[in-house]
Amino acid sequence: MEFWLILLLANLGVGVCVGLTGVAGFLLPIVYTGPLMMGTTQALALSFGAFVIAGVLAALNYGKEGNLDLPFGVKLSAGSLVGAILGVRLNLVIPEEQVKTILYLVVLVSGVSILLRKDGKGELSGKKKSGYQIKEHLGATLLLGFVTGALCAMSGAGGPVLVMPLLVVLGIPVRMAVGVSLFNMIFISIPAFLGYLSQCFEGSLIPMLGAAFVSHGLGVWAGSLYASRINQVLLKRGIAVFSVLIALWKLFL
Repeated sequence: MEFWLILLLANLGVGVCVGLTGVAGFLLPIVYTGPLMMGTTQALALSFGAFVIAGVLAALNYGKEGNLDLPFGVKLSAGSLVGAILGVRLNLVIPEEQVKTILYLVVLVSGVSILLRKDGKGELSGKKKSGYQIKEHLGATLLLGFVTGALCAMSGAGGPVLVMPLLVVLGIPVRMAVGVSLFNMIFISIPAFLGYLSQCFEGSLIPMLGAAFVSHGLGVWAGSLYASRINQVLLKRGIAVFSVLIALWKLFL
C-alpha cells in the first residue's frame, strides 16, 4: 500500500510542477530508485513513459495560450529524437552506479542553473529579447536538440529542466521556452521509454505504468492550466533548492 501511495503522489506532485514550470520531471527517477528501491532501467522506463503523457498534455495547453512556437519546436525536436536514441544506447552500456551518479550530477547542475538564472521582467511578459536568437539558426537548433536529447535520455532528466533555461539564454521568452521544452520532451521521451522498457519489461510493470500515466497526466494537465496564475520564479527556486539538496545527499552521503 505504501509503495502505491508514494508512486501516485510522486507522479501527481511532480506532474503539477512540470505543468506549471516545465521543470521537476527529473525528480521521478530519484523517487523510483530511492524510496521505491527500483532498478535504474525500470525507473527510467516508468519515468519516460510518464514524460510522454506530460509533454502531450502540457503542449496542448501551452499551445492554446499562444505559448508554443510549433515550427521552432519541431526543428529542435528533430535533433532531440536522434540524440535520445543515442542517449539510451549509452545508458545501457554504462554501469548502473555510474548512471545514477550522472543522474544526480544532472539534477545538481540543473538546480544550480535555475537558481543562478535571472528572470527579467521582459522574459515574464513574453517580450522578445535582443541579441542572439537561436530560432533563426537551424544548425544551432538541431545541435542543441541533439546534445540535450542525448544527455536527458541517458540520465533521466526528462528535458525541460535543461532545455528551458538554455532556450531563455538563447533568446526565447520564458513562457514560450517552457511550452517549447515541454513539446520537445515528447520526442526525447518516446525513444527513451521504448528503449528502456524493452530492457526490463515484465507483467508487474503494467499496473505501475497505468497508475503513473494517470496520476502524472492529471498533475500535468492541472498545472499547465494554471501556469499563468502562479509565481513561477518562486516555484522554480523552491524546486531548485530541493533538487540541489537531494543531489548533494545522494552524491556525498
